[in-house]
Amino acid sequence: MSNKVELTCIGCPIGCQLEVEIEDKKIIKVKGNSCIRGEIYAKKECTNPTRIVTSSVCVENGVIDVVSVKTEKDVPKNKIFKVVDELKDVAVKAPVKIGEIIVENVANTGVNIVATKNVEAR
Repeated sequence: MSNKVELTCIGCPIGCQLEVEIEDKKIIKVKGNSCIRGEIYAKKECTNPTRIVTSSVCVENGVIDVVSVKTEKDVPKNKIFKVVDELKDVAVKAPVKIGEIIVENVANTGVNIVATKNVEAR
């Protein structure tokens, strides 16, 4: 028995409306994509959805009190809340540089949290 899932592709700005046919937990067909990125996105989203997580953490002795951070790459969707939970008590000391690793292997995902902004010390 096959199942159909409808998605909006986020692989590029076009936002193609995708229809994915799944049978026995396997992707049978992807329709509606205007490029290969749509097919890749649909297959991944239906079998192992992932997301980039963005947040902020506190900065001690900085010219601003927080710095924006993100995962270096996407993490499993079911780990998002664990990632965010691990960040709530994190504080770094200024100065902070873009790309600096703030948390290694967040939520045992193998992915690091990095700063997305420079913050100078006071």
